[in-house]
Amino acid sequence: MVNKWTLSIYGFHFPIALSIAHQAFSFLALAPFMLTKHNRELHLPTITKQWPGLLFVSVCFAINIGLNNISLLSISLSLNQVIRASIPVFTAIGSVMIEAKPPSRQEFLSLLVLVGGVAIAVYEGSSTKSSFWGIVLCLIGTMCNGLMMSSIGRLLTEKLDVLRLTFYTAPVAGFVLLPFFNRLEAESFQDYKGHGSTWIGILLLGCLNALLYNLIHSLVIKVTSSVTTTVIGEMKIVLILLLSAVVLGESDVWTVKLMVGTTTAILGFCMYSHARLHGQSMGPPVIIKGVPELAPSLTDSIRAPLMGGGVSSIKSWS
Repeated sequence: MVNKWTLSIYGFHFPIALSIAHQAFSFLALAPFMLTKHNRELHLPTITKQWPGLLFVSVCFAINIGLNNISLLSISLSLNQVIRASIPVFTAIGSVMIEAKPPSRQEFLSLLVLVGGVAIAVYEGSSTKSSFWGIVLCLIGTMCNGLMMSSIGRLLTEKLDVLRLTFYTAPVAGFVLLPFFNRLEAESFQDYKGHGSTWIGILLLGCLNALLYNLIHSLVIKVTSSVTTTVIGEMKIVLILLLSAVVLGESDVWTVKLMVGTTTAILGFCMYSHARLHGQSMGPPVIIKGVPELAPSLTDSIRAPLMGGGVSSIKSWS
C-alpha cells in the first residue's frame, strides 16, 4: 500500500528508482550486522560456492519487484494482488519443468480454481490500454517470482537465512535495475522536484516499512509455525483488498465480475495452501530456505529463518 500510494497518489512516478532504493537501503541496513566477525568468515566460502544460484535469484528478484512496481502505476493494488495470488501456479509449472515434481490431484484442482478466478479478474480489469500493459507486466513479474521459488532449492545447496540471502542479492538486484533506470527514468528523475524534500522522507518510509516487514515476518515464523504464517498470508491478501478500497479509494474498480474473480482466486489460493499444508503434515518436517519477498502460501516448500521479502520485497511490497 505504501508503494501504491507513493507511485500513484503522491506522484513519485519512478518505480525502478523506488525498487533500487529499497535494495540499497536493505543492504546498508544489514551491513553492520553482516560485517561482524562471525558473519565475515561465512561470506567468501558462501559466495564462492553459491554465486550462480545467487546471481539467478538476484536477476529474477530484480525483474519481479521492478515490473511489479511499474504495474502499480497503471493498475489498482486490488488487481495487482489478485494477479500475484497466482504465484502458486507458476511455481507448480516450474516444479514440473525443473524438478519433475507434478502437483497432487488436490493441488491441481485448487490451481484450476485459482487460475479461473484470476482470469475473470484480469479480464474485467483489462478494459483500458494502460491497465492491459500493467497486467502484462505484473504477470511477467509474477512468473519470475514463481520461477525463482521453484528453482531455488536446486540452485542454492546451502541453507541460507534471509538476512544473508538479502545481503548478497540486494546489491546485485540493484545493479541489474540500474541500466533500466538510466534508460527510462534518469532524465525525468533529475528534473523531479516533488513537494520540497518530503519525497526523500517518503522513500525512506517505504524502505523502512519493507525492512520491518521482513524482520517481523521472520519473527512470526520463529515463534509460531508455517501453518500460522500461511493463514496470516491469506488474511493479508483479504485485508489489502479491503484497505485498498477504503484507504486508496479503489472501491470504484470493484465490479461484480471483479468481485467474483477475486473471491474465486482467494478460494483457490486457500485450497492450494490447505493441500500443501496437508501434504507437509504427512511427511517429515521441512526446512525452508529464506527467499526475499516470499509468498506465505509457498513457504512450506522453501523456508528458513526469514527476514523475508516478498514481497514485496523486500516486497514490492504491495
